[in-house]
Amino acid sequence: MEDKIGLQDQTVQATMLLPVYGRAKASRMFPDILRDDEAIRIVDGMDYDFARIDKSYGTEYGCLCCLLRAKRFDERCLAYMREHPDGAVVNLGSGLDTTFDRVDDGAVRWYNLDLPDAIAFRQRFIPPKERCADIAKSMFDYAWLDEIKTADGSVFILAGGLFYYFEETRLRELISRIAEYFPRGEIFFDAQSKTAVKISNRMVRKTGNKGSEMYFYVNDAQRLRNWSPKIRKAESVPFFGDIRKQKRFKLASRVGMWGLEKLKMGCLISLRWGEK
Repeated sequence: MEDKIGLQDQTVQATMLLPVYGRAKASRMFPDILRDDEAIRIVDGMDYDFARIDKSYGTEYGCLCCLLRAKRFDERCLAYMREHPDGAVVNLGSGLDTTFDRVDDGAVRWYNLDLPDAIAFRQRFIPPKERCADIAKSMFDYAWLDEIKTADGSVFILAGGLFYYFEETRLRELISRIAEYFPRGEIFFDAQSKTAVKISNRMVRKTGNKGSEMYFYVNDAQRLRNWSPKIRKAESVPFFGDIRKQKRFKLASRVGMWGLEKLKMGCLISLRWGEK
């Protein structure tokens, strides 16, 4: 089935609508945490029925997950840009991600990488901008590495909501190849535990998408240091931190945030290489 916007259902690409919708709705609910005006513009301009997505992901807790992931990505990306002003940023599986618009410092070299059909879809809503190039390739087509221009050999890799859909052996090869190519860098991505992946698969199927099964999970971030001898540091970063204690959120949301972190159901992971 293909919707009016021309995106094929039952595919991994169709999942790109989930985070942009979540950020847009969450931005209206909690603008003091993060307001993503680009996400709001994109969602408001789409001829698409978000009812099924809203039913599964439009809860307060679901929106907070989308918003806090974006906030943590922004924070980590900005920190790396300050440390390496001559480096580059690569957004793997960029979909309809709008991080560039929130963190652009007027100088960063930015690359959005996704499959050709996803980039074509992206460009209908987010035209390429100065210093922000789109690369229409699979992340496993390593020719994209040659297209990244970094003055000091450093690179920051974003991978939001992406790695879940691939087997660990493929991801391990990907990270190893990136670390071999660039002298130093960091990759920052979100991951869930094995139990949480099972739950997420059930939620995605409820939206009607049965063609985007999740496979990858992380129960111990330190184990990922074995992905490459170049990796010097593996770090697990919480989604919520102290924000989960705020009484303004519904009880169900606070319980969900507590469970995600205290039961180690999900986290953000940083892998760094080439740093002394």
